[in-house]
Amino acid sequence: MDRVSSFDEPLLKLLGGATAKVMAEHLDLHTVGDLLHHYPRRYEERGKLTALADLPLDEHVTVVAQVADARILMFNNGRGKRLEVTLTDGSGRLQLVFFGHGVHKPHKELLPGRQAMFAGKASVFNRKMQLAHPTYQLLDASDADEATEAVDAFAGRLLPIYPACKQLDSWRIAKAVDAVLPSARDAVDPLPASLREGRGFTPLPEALLKVHRPQTKADVEDARARLKWDEAFVLQVALARRRYADTQLPAVARRPVADGLLDAFDAKLPFTLTEGQEKVSKEIFDDLATEHPMHRLLQGEVGSGKTMVALRAMLTVVDAGGQAAMLAPTEVLAQQHHRSITEMMGELAEGGMLGGSDRGTKVVLLTGSMGMAARRQALLDLVTGEAGIVIGTHALIEDKVQFHDLGLVVVDEQHRFGVEQRDALRSKGKQPPHLLVMTATPIPRTVAMTVFGDLETSVLDQLPAGRSPIASHVVPAKDKPHFLSRAWERVREEVGNGHQAYVVCPRIGDDAEEAEGKGGKKAKAKKQAADEDPEKRPPLAVLEIADELRKGALAGLGVEVLHGRMHPDAKDDVMRRFAAGDVDVLVATTVIEVGVNVPNATAMVIMDADRFGVSQLHQLRGRVGRGSAPGLCLLVSEAHEASPARARLSAVAATLDGFELSRIDLEQRREGDVLGQAQSGVRSSLRMLTVIDDEEVIAAAREEAVAVVAADPGLEHLPELRTVLAALLDKDREEYLDKG
Repeated sequence: MDRVSSFDEPLLKLLGGATAKVMAEHLDLHTVGDLLHHYPRRYEERGKLTALADLPLDEHVTVVAQVADARILMFNNGRGKRLEVTLTDGSGRLQLVFFGHGVHKPHKELLPGRQAMFAGKASVFNRKMQLAHPTYQLLDASDADEATEAVDAFAGRLLPIYPACKQLDSWRIAKAVDAVLPSARDAVDPLPASLREGRGFTPLPEALLKVHRPQTKADVEDARARLKWDEAFVLQVALARRRYADTQLPAVARRPVADGLLDAFDAKLPFTLTEGQEKVSKEIFDDLATEHPMHRLLQGEVGSGKTMVALRAMLTVVDAGGQAAMLAPTEVLAQQHHRSITEMMGELAEGGMLGGSDRGTKVVLLTGSMGMAARRQALLDLVTGEAGIVIGTHALIEDKVQFHDLGLVVVDEQHRFGVEQRDALRSKGKQPPHLLVMTATPIPRTVAMTVFGDLETSVLDQLPAGRSPIASHVVPAKDKPHFLSRAWERVREEVGNGHQAYVVCPRIGDDAEEAEGKGGKKAKAKKQAADEDPEKRPPLAVLEIADELRKGALAGLGVEVLHGRMHPDAKDDVMRRFAAGDVDVLVATTVIEVGVNVPNATAMVIMDADRFGVSQLHQLRGRVGRGSAPGLCLLVSEAHEASPARARLSAVAATLDGFELSRIDLEQRREGDVLGQAQSGVRSSLRMLTVIDDEEVIAAAREEAVAVVAADPGLEHLPELRTVLAALLDKDREEYLDKG
């Protein structure tokens, strides 16, 4: 068996059908290599009891504990029986429950003083933490002499606890690992020998043995340090090769032109650019002036002026004879960008039109819902070059859309687009166009390095002058209903002072009624259950809340709705009237999350705020306080005071720092969610590395990766690294990364 094939060996051959099937379906483990890279989550010391006080609810857990007592209870007039076993570790207690025929074996084995490993789903019954019908494995022997021998044999040894599932317990996974562990000696080592020796890393086969079967805690530390480095380094090499390949592509340099459109635009600005905007603009202009494509990520705080920076980049490209396209994720946002850009440019956006500037260009909008005549004209303006700037949705990607000379693609809120969509737009240039990716969700540096490692990063962390502070408060609607009444009074006060307000809900509404209209008995039953138990109710809905407010707390005010199911013309009409001040209160879904700019809107009430993520709440809050008057954001929630959901809301209320909030958000989410679809295939490769905690490892690996790729772009002298990369990035994933 050669070195690679032992890792590629299907688990089905080695473990038998049932175990291999569960591993494939529930743990995504298919080969020997997959299982060897399924690392223990934590380790228990034999003889040391697990702290039971901190067990997570509703999760599959594995604990090592001692039986305190066990008793059989009868119920149903003696027809039924259950075994209750109490575990202890000195700091907490946990109850195990077995019913019916499942009582006999544990009743004989789980005697007071016995120690065992237990696995099951933690739940609460009668205010006590319990595991119902857990599986277990005894860790001590049945008589005293054997027990002493067992303790002596295992003293100080570490017991690996693996990420498990309901169908397969941790110790069964451990047995499967034992079966494949000899293959660890065949591991292909991706680290160049000089790097491995220079940093004093444990050889990879040894690291795999140590992580699965450590003798000491030092073994675990050695193994983890090595395996984290492998993951960080291989990922950074993939991204470094991507960056290197970009520098080899040709692109048309788009240099600023004196007395052109950009200078005319800057001259008419009623304010001075911030220092941050000037700095970031220079970085972008320097990239645009090179003869290989710019790949830059522009991230910054809500309201930091990213659109202004992007527009100045687009004007530079138009000055240099090219065209610029801005891709927005929704029609509302595309229309908003088109409106704000044409307003900022004034007569400069009316090139070739009566009253337009001689130095101007045409700014066109292209969305899927446009009428045929307007659409045909927009397409004509693009192919002839009459339009220097186009703003649109995914409609820009369609085959019939042709450009005269596409020089720059600006992608707003990139996480909402698939890589294939962005690539389809970029392929419309005669040569690869420059790419500017914008995100209004601040990303910690280490995450940006991992997820967007193939992009140079610019950060806008300074708010323009004139932006007002935003006060944020949690409104506990269930515990203190009068707080919610006061929230609506505050909205009335803001409107009375000549301002406007948003009310945001997680759902549009009337879906239960629609389902019932189609004979949906389930929907009716669900609604009834929700009425009986508020915890089970669906999220609050725009249509229902708007109706309640019109009849109740905000009666007499102009209340309108905005959501994704509306006809595009109706959406645009509502937004225009809200922007003009003709609508007092806009009740909306998250369609207003990004890009919407109404300086006169000063208050926002977010209903069921606990149903939104931290970053999303921060984005929504950024819609107020955009003018000279201070902003107010009220986070309404029925979540219990001690719940994680309320803790999240308190964190949002406590700071306006988006970078700090994004760290909190990412710490609460799984690593896979962090990586999302930014790098297909890369997510599954990060098993040991955590991008929030391992910042130093990622930064150091990036430096080493850049040096390796600069010295040997094709990795000709590093066949092992090439092999590991090929396994990480199969053909589809490589193409995906290439399109990034």
